[in-house]
Amino acid sequence: VKMNKTGTEYVRGIPVVKVFQQTVYSFKAFHDAIAEYADTAQSYSGTFCRGPQVLNLTALNGLVAFLLPVALLLAPGETDFAHFMANFTFYAIFSAVVPTAMTKLMFVGEASQMSADSLARIRSVMDSKQLSVPAQPKHPVGGDVRFEDVSFTYEGAEAPAVSHVSFSVPAGSTLALVGPSGGGKSTCASLIPRFWDVSSGRVLVGGVDVRDMDPHELMDQVAFVFQTNQLFRQTLADNVRASKPTATDDEVRAALSAAQCDDIVAKLPQGINTMLGAGGAYLSGGEVQRVALARAILKDAPIVVLDEATAFADPENEALIQRAFSKLAAGRTVIMIAHRLSTVVGADQIVVLNQGSVQELGTHAELLSKEGLYAKMWAEYEQAASWKITAATADAAVTKGGEA
Repeated sequence: VKMNKTGTEYVRGIPVVKVFQQTVYSFKAFHDAIAEYADTAQSYSGTFCRGPQVLNLTALNGLVAFLLPVALLLAPGETDFAHFMANFTFYAIFSAVVPTAMTKLMFVGEASQMSADSLARIRSVMDSKQLSVPAQPKHPVGGDVRFEDVSFTYEGAEAPAVSHVSFSVPAGSTLALVGPSGGGKSTCASLIPRFWDVSSGRVLVGGVDVRDMDPHELMDQVAFVFQTNQLFRQTLADNVRASKPTATDDEVRAALSAAQCDDIVAKLPQGINTMLGAGGAYLSGGEVQRVALARAILKDAPIVVLDEATAFADPENEALIQRAFSKLAAGRTVIMIAHRLSTVVGADQIVVLNQGSVQELGTHAELLSKEGLYAKMWAEYEQAASWKITAATADAAVTKGGEA
């Protein structure tokens, strides 16, 4: 397990290894895991497996050697030598088949154990607790969102991811969730479409607890744009149409245009009917994000959740994504998670989450006047935004590198 985990980590870190022209041995954790596994396997096979395996192979493959002295001992007393030779020949052939049959039984036993392990994993997934579906679901009225003393703990975790969080987002307004990493921002956003059920408290959409709504109706109410989005190996139109399978080509084109994807459509050889992925066209990270926004626009849900949707976009794509945001947010309730504080300045309300709890709440100006965590984060953001590489900075970096 350790080797598998470090192997996965190494594969994901290959770009870093290549950039710095390192080898697998420079990735010490992976090298040590392989060496540790090799030592363990050799020690186990030498200590516990060698003796029993030698005895097993000797017993199975040595049956013929056992039959020969038995035959020589019994042959003088046989009156029907032809019958005796027929029996000897049968057992000699049978003894040669035994090792093959036992080997197959061993493989069957190994396959049976692997199948049992695989079935146990499948059962663990199938036995996972399903989200409850109310017998008489309630219907939301409006697009407001409200958290009432919400707490949630991930399975297996000791500390809650969010603790006693309360805030409200009126219909048609924009709320931003900001704060240090690990503060509970993404968890709060994921509780709205009911990716998980709260441990305590309530999440209400349109005045109705999400647990009292039909899951399909809840999903119709919320459009979710993730930090990283996946495009399917389908046409561009089908990828956008994933949010609304019945949409026409004209509706798809309109959604793509609203998401600032006209340049993407123009460069594709078959337009919206171009296949994406293996064997087709590939898009950059920022372009994928704009296609994801087109999905959300096409869905036309009253509530939109944006999970750091501009995190990996270059400046040009970020500008286009911001324009798409304005189209997507028009007339909708928007809950956005952001690390770039410049994107939340105009939010109607900002919630500052720290260690799973609401530390501050207000508008940008109100939070700056409080001179608390948000004001500190804003000062650090401005300092980082104004940082520039100058000749003096470069010389200082070179000098520091030489001293190191």
